[in-house]
Amino acid sequence: MIQLYTAATPNGHKVSVALEEMGLPYEVHAVDLLAGEQKSDAFLAINPNGRIPAIVDEGFALAESGAILVYLAEKSGLFLPSDRRGRARVLQWLMFQMSAIGPMMGQANVFFRYFPEKIKPAIDRFQGEVGRLLGVLDRQLAEQEYLAGDYSIADIATWCWTRTASWSGVDPAPFVHLERWHAAIAARPAVGRGIRVPGPLPSAQTTAAAAAPAAPAAATAGRMA
Repeated sequence: MIQLYTAATPNGHKVSVALEEMGLPYEVHAVDLLAGEQKSDAFLAINPNGRIPAIVDEGFALAESGAILVYLAEKSGLFLPSDRRGRARVLQWLMFQMSAIGPMMGQANVFFRYFPEKIKPAIDRFQGEVGRLLGVLDRQLAEQEYLAGDYSIADIATWCWTRTASWSGVDPAPFVHLERWHAAIAARPAVGRGIRVPGPLPSAQTTAAAAAPAAPAAATAGRMA
């Protein structure tokens, strides 16, 4: 059974949603970010970078949410095409989330929500970039139902971030195609189960702690997909 080390953050939800969608059996280890469990010796043995999510599958440890999604897709044979061009399209949009959506929304969150000083140029810069990136997604979704054609790990990864755009101070409502896509994915039963792992959405305090270095061990809560 896959061992999942996670917390209620967008990156954590990417993996739990994927596991639920793929029907792979897994056991949850809820990592307490506020307590610094992600920096404990036990957790660093799994992910030396001290970040969630991470998995262990039959003794094989893997971190970085994008790499985990590719691994799980290949393990299950789901949500990643086997043909070269189809696979490349999915990976293109997965990398777009990893390199652009996640980092820009993360910085918008920090400066809009948590930074002790309200530095308006920084807030405007990152919120503006989030808005631009949502526009890129909106234009792509005007042409097709999902980001790379069929529903894929790129949609899972991106949805887990962009559904929280308002938390970054950016209103997603003007992006009508993106909002249609948000609703369609939210209606998937496996997605609903996945975003409840390991618990409710993070509080502002938990999210702030996730953005800063901390210290882990891993509290276990057993669960099957």
